[in-house]
Amino acid sequence: MGVVWRRRPQTDYLSDALSQLSGWMRDGECIKRTLQIDDSQHAVLTERITIAADALGVRPQIRRLDGRTQIRLCHESQGSLTPAEVGLAARIEAVYSQLTR
Repeated sequence: MGVVWRRRPQTDYLSDALSQLSGWMRDGECIKRTLQIDDSQHAVLTERITIAADALGVRPQIRRLDGRTQIRLCHESQGSLTPAEVGLAARIEAVYSQLTR
């Protein structure tokens, strides 16, 4: 008599990540966030993102448009989200909350 193993249903990592990151939205296999901050806050945020991104090996896309900072995260070679991008998004949220207190 053999044992029947039930496989856990495969979870959607991107949906799980978005449920934990307020303000982030799905953009294909990536996530994005638009922040309403001034130019000096943008400069500080960009500097801190760069430091964290370098440590995590992530290449975020950051741009300033019409008084808003737009950030897009996805894995370059895999084309999908990895734990590094989710970690960076969480760090971005922490910095953003510090800047806007």
